Amino acid sequence: MDILITIQHPAHVHFFKHAIDEFEDRGHEVHVRALDKDVALSLLDTYDIEYEVVGSRGGSLASVAVSTLAIEYRLYREAREIDPDVVTAIGGFEAAHVAQLVGAKCVVFTDTEHATLSNALTFPFADEVATPDCYRDDAGPDQFRYPSYHELAYLHPDRFDPDPSALDGLPVDADDTYAVLRLVSWGAAHDVGDEGLDDLAELVERLEDAGATVLVSAEDDALPPSLDGYGIELDPHLIHHVLAFADLFVGESGTMASESAVLGTPSVYVHSATPGLMRDLASFDLLFGFHGDQRNERAANRAVDILQSADDDWAERRQSLLEHKTDATDVIVRRVIAAADP
Repeated sequence: MDILITIQHPAHVHFFKHAIDEFEDRGHEVHVRALDKDVALSLLDTYDIEYEVVGSRGGSLASVAVSTLAIEYRLYREAREIDPDVVTAIGGFEAAHVAQLVGAKCVVFTDTEHATLSNALTFPFADEVATPDCYRDDAGPDQFRYPSYHELAYLHPDRFDPDPSALDGLPVDADDTYAVLRLVSWGAAHDVGDEGLDDLAELVERLEDAGATVLVSAEDDALPPSLDGYGIELDPHLIHHVLAFADLFVGESGTMASESAVLGTPSVYVHSATPGLMRDLASFDLLFGFHGDQRNERAANRAVDILQSADDDWAERRQSLLEHKTDATDVIVRRVIAAADP
């Protein structure tokens, strides 16, 4: 088969990277088309995944609209040349539209209920919408639910083995007590009107008083002057190793919060969105979400409690999760192949 995969975000590279290897091992041709978004291209280069760039999103609402049309047109031209059997993506309404235009099957993966506009533009055009079983919305008659998370496509123990050497150059070792604080830029469409952490300097002080070294990972210009000196510079593909050895994650990023949780690192998540993924991770007592009034104070209190607690059963909680969830890469491969040969 010819399989066309579109990448709109760095997390999508992680999601598809093992599936790409398996597709190629089975003799299929994989064609990756990517947006120039954050570190997505750097990750593709790191993993030696061949790709072509089809554009990047604009900044303002008007430029987003114009750039989206340009991306969809470029992707359509590429797809006409490739003549794919299947087009697949995370979300990716351009992928679903183009698949219809070139007569390919389309399998879309999503775990983000609050990406309402993107979902509305995508689902009617997809042959299958594959969602984790914790996804709370009805994605229509072509929805396929599976017992896993996107993060387990690349962080399942069959796919990932933490390497302590990834911490070289950071002010911590694997055995040190440290917390990762993640700040986002709030630039995504589904972030509009959202809110996360504030009182950051006070939060960092409380984490330090609880005995943790604080490492701050920030998108774009999200690092405020009050945290100057706390930011870390790290090759993008190493961040999961840092999360795996951390004693705590605190942050606004849903992706990194869920990655930390599936790695067995307790995760304090501050965000006004409460997707099914977060509720499911919370059911294993690996993620603690705080939203609404006094969210920052409540989140800080929980973070300090985790650092000061003698509770050391995080690995057991992770094992319980893994007993209920499967390797998501296996799901990707099965669903994409089944779409072309139902």
